[in-house]
Amino acid sequence: MRTDSSPGTLPAREHLPAAAAGTPVLDVVIPVYNEEKDLEPCVLRLHDHLKRTFPYPFRITVADNASTDTTPQVAARLEAQHAEVRSFRLEQKGRGRALRTVWSASDAPILAYMDVDLSTDLNALLPLVAPLISGHSDLAIGSRLARSSRVVRGPKREFISRAYNLILRGSLQARFSDAQCGFKAIRRDVAQVLLPLVEDTGWFFDTEMLVLAERAGLRIHEVPVDWVDDPASTVHIVKTATDDLKGVWRVGKALASGSLPLDRLTRPFGDDPRDRDIQDVPKGLARQLVGFCVVGGLSTLFYLLLYSVFRQFGGSQIANALALLVSAVANTAANRRLTFGVRGRGGAVRHQAQGLVVFGIGLALTSGSLAALNAATSEPAHSTELAVLIAANLAATVLRFLLFRAWVFPDRRESGTESSTAADAHHLSHPSSPTYPTLGAVPQQGGYAPLPQRPVTHTAYGTTYDTTEFRAGEAADGSWRDATMRLQPMRPHDTDTGDSR
Repeated sequence: MRTDSSPGTLPAREHLPAAAAGTPVLDVVIPVYNEEKDLEPCVLRLHDHLKRTFPYPFRITVADNASTDTTPQVAARLEAQHAEVRSFRLEQKGRGRALRTVWSASDAPILAYMDVDLSTDLNALLPLVAPLISGHSDLAIGSRLARSSRVVRGPKREFISRAYNLILRGSLQARFSDAQCGFKAIRRDVAQVLLPLVEDTGWFFDTEMLVLAERAGLRIHEVPVDWVDDPASTVHIVKTATDDLKGVWRVGKALASGSLPLDRLTRPFGDDPRDRDIQDVPKGLARQLVGFCVVGGLSTLFYLLLYSVFRQFGGSQIANALALLVSAVANTAANRRLTFGVRGRGGAVRHQAQGLVVFGIGLALTSGSLAALNAATSEPAHSTELAVLIAANLAATVLRFLLFRAWVFPDRRESGTESSTAADAHHLSHPSSPTYPTLGAVPQQGGYAPLPQRPVTHTAYGTTYDTTEFRAGEAADGSWRDATMRLQPMRPHDTDTGDSR
């Protein structure tokens, strides 16, 4: 999604360097609520699997969502027994709240989570995080709906899962196949910019995260998984489905209004260092061509209808001019929103004025064609007039697209040139320490002490959020769990204890 605001802040993806001893590359978060029976077997099994198969240092973080049983004691015992295990407790429920809190404070460059029941076969874990480590992808998800996946579950849950994903495809134009599988991973640099835009704190959290990431053009890798349903699951299906539908409506409304600064998540062209000197690289040409053709086809039908109506009350030249004027205004507005992705009212008047100039060129072509037809025959048939106008409009359409792309709706990046140049200079001088944005002093009740870094403010969903910029690894000072505690609650409504999930 393009907007007229600031350029993206994410650097080009790079393969993670070999980590120093003791520095975790992967942080696997297990959100739990009253899981005193399943927690220990889950952590021990995951710990053994990572020890045997994962070639990088790792961490397992148990995120307790206000459990009322002995889950905190089990987590503390596991932390004392295994150096790679950490435990953290939140006083409010919500899987999304737990993931945002722990992910925001973690120093690991790859962040993942999985459900405590370990329904997903752990052999999919390394394929899940490998594209993130290599720099190929930004997020990775396990998919139970891929053709090569093997899934064992009842027909009720199968129907609900497929129906939910059909709703996402139809309403939010989502292209990923499985939003609800509890087996996902994200690069830390992406999480630090994406998480402040995600509003949900419950089960819709990862769906919202995926939809925003996809709309921003981030690369999402899907891994087919083997999955066995847990019959003892405590998820309230009806309430979760209701809340998810509310989330779909909220996100769809925000995307339609253009209130989300998704352009902050854009990557520079190319991940090869040689590509970073390339300037003015055309982007989205294929998608823009498709959108322009669809809008152009509908505009042509609208224009021909108007011409036929106006022709009954005047000559061909007057009818052509009026029909072309009205359809040109509608065409410019539709291309502005749908083809070139410009949101908001900023520059709308200028765009319409430039569109009228383009309209003038089209008028000259079509009027000239009609004049030539009238010169050739004194009383041409109406069908002949329409055929000539269609041919003239096809020629005008090609010119209109080129003018729209190069002049009316160019990919404006001049405003970010200075900051981008400074960021590139820093990256070249510190190749092993890329700069990533992270959460700062988010408005909340209670508050916490933010990292002492330079603040950057942006607005999403009508609320202003502050971010800070820091170098990767600066938060890893030995007080990791204390830093996590300072980060919760994450949002003003995080203190709501009515979240039954």
